[in-house]
Amino acid sequence: MATNVFISNQQPQPQPPTLIAVHSNQWSTGICDCFDDLEVCCFAYCCFPCFACKTTSDFGECFCLPLLDMLWTSMQFMCVPTCTPPIAMSMRVAVRHRYGIEGGMAADCIYATFCNLCSWCQVAREIKRRKPTHTVINAQPAFVGAQQYMVASQPGVITSQPMISTAPQAVLTPM
Repeated sequence: MATNVFISNQQPQPQPPTLIAVHSNQWSTGICDCFDDLEVCCFAYCCFPCFACKTTSDFGECFCLPLLDMLWTSMQFMCVPTCTPPIAMSMRVAVRHRYGIEGGMAADCIYATFCNLCSWCQVAREIKRRKPTHTVINAQPAFVGAQQYMVASQPGVITSQPMISTAPQAVLTPM
């Protein structure tokens, strides 16, 4: 006597957030467009060191890299003459190069030096908008031909008869 086995693991799927796809050779927002993404702006103004570390991490670099800019700030007080925060400038240049955004190092230097917080916000918005999207596909059991077959959760196991399994991953129930 053949017994059909059916496993259903359908769950309601959450809706993906709406993202704006940006493929341009210009910045997607201006240097002072903080109101385009209030979440980024508020996070930056409330806890700038954490914000800079998260932005660097989202870009794929070491998350504590922006802390070197704090070391740079302390060196300013010890008579080491520099003017541009090196990590802020480097991140801005790296984002511009990765996404093919037009501009030059002179503008990056000016923004990183005189508009540091706004520059970090612009970089964070750009990373957020140009981040690649991933699609999750939910695979369902496949039934083939006149006789029903079930594809088990273990790779390489196909059965048309009741199967006793000791694996805790799948529960097989007769219909």
